[in-house]
Amino acid sequence: MNNKTLGIVLIIAGVVLAMWGYNIYDSASSQVSRAFNGDAPLEAWVGMAGGVISVLIGITRLK
Repeated sequence: MNNKTLGIVLIIAGVVLAMWGYNIYDSASSQVSRAFNGDAPLEAWVGMAGGVISVLIGITRLK
């Protein structure tokens, strides 16, 4: 697989992963949890951060 194809795959996967993390962060159970103890689920942070990192790596592969 060449670098451009890998970059496109990483960007798409990163966007999907970030959206998944945000959906977990914005879910009803997460909102109740944040209301009582102020903590967001670890899966939400991992999804959003992993998605951003994947997108950034994908962008660097496209150049």
